[in-house]
Amino acid sequence: MAEEIEKSVEVEESLMEKIHHHDSSSSSESEYEKPDSPSAVKAKIYRLFGREKPVHKVLGGGKPADVFLWRDKKLSAAVLGVATAIWVLFELVEYHLLSLLCHISILALGGLFLWSNAHTFIKKSPPQIPEIHVPEEAFLVIASSLRNEVNQAFVILRSIALGRDLKKFLMVIVGLWIISVVGNWFNFLTLVYICFVVLHTVPMMYEKHEDKVDPFAEKAMKELQKQYLVFDEKVISKIPIASLKAKLG
Repeated sequence: MAEEIEKSVEVEESLMEKIHHHDSSSSSESEYEKPDSPSAVKAKIYRLFGREKPVHKVLGGGKPADVFLWRDKKLSAAVLGVATAIWVLFELVEYHLLSLLCHISILALGGLFLWSNAHTFIKKSPPQIPEIHVPEEAFLVIASSLRNEVNQAFVILRSIALGRDLKKFLMVIVGLWIISVVGNWFNFLTLVYICFVVLHTVPMMYEKHEDKVDPFAEKAMKELQKQYLVFDEKVISKIPIASLKAKLG
């Protein structure tokens, strides 16, 4: 009798272990089949130009990005104010850059010279003018970055000139045509100032309203892609590129 009771207890324990194992496996499967976490869903949201980083990182981070995104409002306002004053001087007052630099240098050097020689009479300490040395490393980094960008541009232009990518060719032609049209509307200084103002306003506004802008941009990009596919089917696909390459080759 005691042996039968022990056997029944053992059977019950084995059954409980099996049930517990089944529950744990089913729970793990349910966890595995859970929908994506909010962070994963957020990562899949369309972002303008396919960016994966915050706007601050896209702008390079650091102080320049802080200025463009108005993180330091006083500094951003000062930079924009200086740029506006320069544009007014050169564009509206028609001041010349060389004259401006010379006049500023005259005032600065004249004031420092007089202060250095008259400090004994006015009983004040002479001006402390620090020695300025431009670091070589900074120039090398800038030159290296500029060199890489120029080389990349030459690679793209060579690829277009060899007729390897019709899409890039059309994009470059349209871009150059738009720049030429805009260049007829404004001179170079005004165009630079407009770009500067756009950099100081558009990223900041976009960062504040990106959740509203991105869905609209996604719809616009889909519509552009649809129109491009139609254009590709009706126009680009009918251009005998292969025969032209064969003739040129």
